[in-house]
Amino acid sequence: MNLSILAYGNPILKQKCLQIKENAPEIQKLVTDMWDTMENANGCGLASPQIGKTLQLFVVDSQITYKNLDTEDQILYFGKDDKGIKETFINAKITHSSKETWEDYEGCLSIPGLSQKVKRPWGITIEYQDQNFTKHTKTFTGLTARIIQHEYDHTLGILYTDHLKPLTKKMMESKLKKITNGNVMVGYPMKFL
Repeated sequence: MNLSILAYGNPILKQKCLQIKENAPEIQKLVTDMWDTMENANGCGLASPQIGKTLQLFVVDSQITYKNLDTEDQILYFGKDDKGIKETFINAKITHSSKETWEDYEGCLSIPGLSQKVKRPWGITIEYQDQNFTKHTKTFTGLTARIIQHEYDHTLGILYTDHLKPLTKKMMESKLKKITNGNVMVGYPMKFL
């Protein structure tokens, strides 16, 4: 089912999310709905707070981005032998971040039409459970790590705009207010305040 995505300004987007118990009802359906919603919005990641659920759950598809890049950019944005992932993350916890950082543009389905450069670690190690609640500890780099960090932040109540310099955020203020008030054109269902 294709769900509505909450727009910037909704207080749910600023809440820390709760852990999910293994036998939690409706989780499998929620995961399926999140994949449908993300794909309908042409996104590469979606976190449960964006659809109004304060749960430690997000989905990431960096394969689609990898496939859409030319070979030179694939080498630039992805680590060696990395062709992207398509993965569900439940109860995730980043346990290590590399000292090496990089800046690149990020957007967000809750903040349509806007993007800004955000500085993030190049690599991360993350513990999580997949859709079947199987535990994993994996290391990701490049664009895959960036997308994971962006979605993981959502589960902590952090938006990419929270990483921006105060002046940059101030310059975006009027556009952000328009999004909050629903004065924005989008090609997918959204909920505004």
